[in-house]
Amino acid sequence: MTGPRLGRAPTVLLVPAVVGVALLVVPLVTLVLDTPWRTLPAHLGSEAVREALGITALSSLLTVVGCVVLGTPLAWLLARVDFRGRRVVRALVLVPLVLPPVVAGVALVTALGRSGLIGQHLPFSVPYTMTGVVLAHTFVSLPFYVLAVEGALRTHGASYDVVAATLGADRWTAFRRVTLPLAAPGVLAGSALAWARSLGEFGATITFAGNYPGTTQTMPSLIYVALNSDPAVARTLSLILLVLSVGVLVLLRERWAVAR
Repeated sequence: MTGPRLGRAPTVLLVPAVVGVALLVVPLVTLVLDTPWRTLPAHLGSEAVREALGITALSSLLTVVGCVVLGTPLAWLLARVDFRGRRVVRALVLVPLVLPPVVAGVALVTALGRSGLIGQHLPFSVPYTMTGVVLAHTFVSLPFYVLAVEGALRTHGASYDVVAATLGADRWTAFRRVTLPLAAPGVLAGSALAWARSLGEFGATITFAGNYPGTTQTMPSLIYVALNSDPAVARTLSLILLVLSVGVLVLLRERWAVAR
């Protein structure tokens, strides 16, 4: 059935909408057009890029694993367990979403640095290591994962858990056999979001883990260094991350491409 015609879109809404689209799209188009495509294979084959890509790939993968292991129980706790202070816990989980990345790095230093509250008691050093990179990425990525999974859990509600309980299942069995399978789309979406956030993480990483080639230098850190010495290389490396980001959108197309 065709709905009633609403008339032409008002100019007062159409013009700023077009400007907004241009603001988001034009810089990406210029990045693609200004990239020196002929030198792309050479840049991709350089040792520094290979090392940064390897560190970025490994750290982002470990970040997703950490988010799944830590974030899935946390999302379940916020969605299914009614306890005193739940709103406070949820608010604290969301803080890294609005926290400046550099501040996140400083916070990690105060907690896990060599003289930090926890770090001073550890038998090993966390900052300026691959472990530090993964922790920094997990710190800023975990809220994205928790929000996605909690949203999926709340969408289905607790009715299926109640049914499972009436059939004799304990909460762990209900989680494994009922809750988690129903929340699988949210887990996949949250994993993709956490992975994308990890790929682009810069501020917390460089503050907490440094920028050492072959050890803690990720692609965003390498782009920052290249931008000061060779902008053409920086554009080439930025294009790589742009392609990866578009790939995340493709993975999440079922979540955002809802319009026919």
